[in-house]
Amino acid sequence: MSIQPDSWIKKMCKEHNMIEPYEENQVSKGKISYGQSGFGYDVKISDEYRIFTNVNNSLVDPKNFSEENFVERKGPYCIIPPNSFVLGKTVEFFRIPKNVLCICVGKSTYARCGIIVNVTPIENEFKGNIVIELSNTTPNPAKVYSNEGIAQFLFFKSETMPDASYETKKGKYQNQTTIVTAKVK
Repeated sequence: MSIQPDSWIKKMCKEHNMIEPYEENQVSKGKISYGQSGFGYDVKISDEYRIFTNVNNSLVDPKNFSEENFVERKGPYCIIPPNSFVLGKTVEFFRIPKNVLCICVGKSTYARCGIIVNVTPIENEFKGNIVIELSNTTPNPAKVYSNEGIAQFLFFKSETMPDASYETKKGKYQNQTTIVTAKVK
């Protein structure tokens, strides 16, 4: 596997709609940057959030996750409570090729403020918006800006085609366009 440069990403976006909408240039003036970079793509966080709350004192169980654990918010920013987390989703819809794996890393602007971005690898032939977890590791409330950069995605291309893909495995989050919480097949 090898990491793919911006020319490959641009080609895949133009020919195969790999990222939609696609911003060919890095946008940064007055914003947390997003768009095409040298070896990756900086995604934007949408204006929809699910904020974790312990108001109902619900158990956090990945096999039986309670929707009562979240409060929904929509707006130009989100305040993450101290030592808590928020689920958001990318503005961008992805169509990952069969021979590509995508890894997400957080943006340094947020990392330097104690906000950690977590996304599991985006498997080959995944289609959908990406759900992103944002953890506030500080003892203070933290602000995240909607429709601005949140994370960088790096694309790794294999020289051979894999036998299985997220699509052929009928992945449980395939074609998600909303903030989907934990579920088990």
